[in-house]
Amino acid sequence: MQVSRRGWLKNAGVACFGAASGGLTASLCGASTPPAAGAPPLPWPYVKLDGEAVAAAAYEMHYKAGCCYAVSASIINELAKKVGAPYTSWPTALMTYGGAGVAGVGSLCGGLNAAAMVTFMVAGSDDKAKQSKAQEITRDIFNWYSQTALPDFRPAQPKFETVKIVSRTNLCHISVTKWCKASKCKISSKEREERCACLSGSVARHTVELLNAHLAGGFKAMHPLSEETQSCRKCHDRGSALENARAQQDCGVCHFTKTPHPKL
Repeated sequence: MQVSRRGWLKNAGVACFGAASGGLTASLCGASTPPAAGAPPLPWPYVKLDGEAVAAAAYEMHYKAGCCYAVSASIINELAKKVGAPYTSWPTALMTYGGAGVAGVGSLCGGLNAAAMVTFMVAGSDDKAKQSKAQEITRDIFNWYSQTALPDFRPAQPKFETVKIVSRTNLCHISVTKWCKASKCKISSKEREERCACLSGSVARHTVELLNAHLAGGFKAMHPLSEETQSCRKCHDRGSALENARAQQDCGVCHFTKTPHPKL
């Protein structure tokens, strides 16, 4: 059945009147409503944290929901206690997605994933200068992880004593496999779980140390890329002759491990 223009306007008026009585005027009659208060813009406020306390919390939280959750929740929960909002509304369970290299895929270490998120939360924004500083801090955390014998956190009552390794990578798959070879333990072993719990403590503590330094205005990157990697970047990075690789991590972990580099 066709409706005339007059009939449509009449019906629309009734709809608006009825919606107004039900509190829905804005959605049906086009009136604007003030937006709900959302999260404040980045960076969120940060205060100095106790790295040892955060590390101990991350170790325990790892056994609850994995590395990405442990590192992020250990820091955010402390900020929620000391700062309050907006940290009190952050859903820490969200970060379980990053466990074991993102949903068990074995890519980026979940602890590092969380460290980057927290760093950008308290030091980054859409402002280019703040982005650059947050990126610098994040890269230094990643390089520290790749170049340092870890885990270097030991809980008060460890379930096992764990072997330390220098992973030379930020990837879960390679880091865990190297540790399993060094320790002669299986991926499914309780010893491996303890290693990753201790590693969550290490990453959480180091992240807090750098964020504390940033807060005090004294952050300085301490872990540059290796000379070998910088040499690779001269040919493969942006602005180079080949310009065909985008990475800031140890090249030798994956490339030319068994075959020599082609002659230049």
